[in-house]
Amino acid sequence: MDWQIISIILLAISGIAGLVIALRQRSKAGPKKREEFCQHLKEMKIQASPMERNEQKEKIGRGAGQRSEGLVLVENANIDFINIISVSTQYGTNYFLDYLVESPRLEGKEVAKKVKLVKKKSQALWGQVVNITWKGTNPLTQRLNSDYRLEDMLMSDSFKGSIEINPEPKWQYTRIRTTYFLPTPDLFGAMNLIAKYIRLEYGYSKGR
Repeated sequence: MDWQIISIILLAISGIAGLVIALRQRSKAGPKKREEFCQHLKEMKIQASPMERNEQKEKIGRGAGQRSEGLVLVENANIDFINIISVSTQYGTNYFLDYLVESPRLEGKEVAKKVKLVKKKSQALWGQVVNITWKGTNPLTQRLNSDYRLEDMLMSDSFKGSIEINPEPKWQYTRIRTTYFLPTPDLFGAMNLIAKYIRLEYGYSKGR
């Protein structure tokens, strides 16, 4: 048999084996991520609690290969609940947080496009973040860019990830997606402030 064919077969087997291992690890680690995140919010005096399984809410904006590891209810905040998302490949499992905000006025809005946080660094690779801006053809963009308090919160050295705001008209919710991390009070405050602007644009205000 040709060695090139053999190497392709071996690579395929290796990839499948890696994916199986990643899926097994996800089945054990996923629920712990929700417990860890929920407990962290409680330690910051945020009213958070695990939600019962809800197939419809867990599906909001979820792509192929993504799985919900559970929902966390947040009370007295502009965020309604948080969905812990896992994505497994043969290289391992990555986790994300979807902060969900009810957005009943999204329906029928053609301008409801994705908004993304863009960081400007002093040097291309290893430089410090010196500025941030929001990009996207969405009315939210102007609201977010005009809030200097939000900018200060997100300039924190402890925030290394990215943020994408994804309106989901089909579900009448908007997702604020970040990589999985345990936020500081300031960073959770930033997520809650973003959620407030989403409510002003597409939902109803809770006044917080």
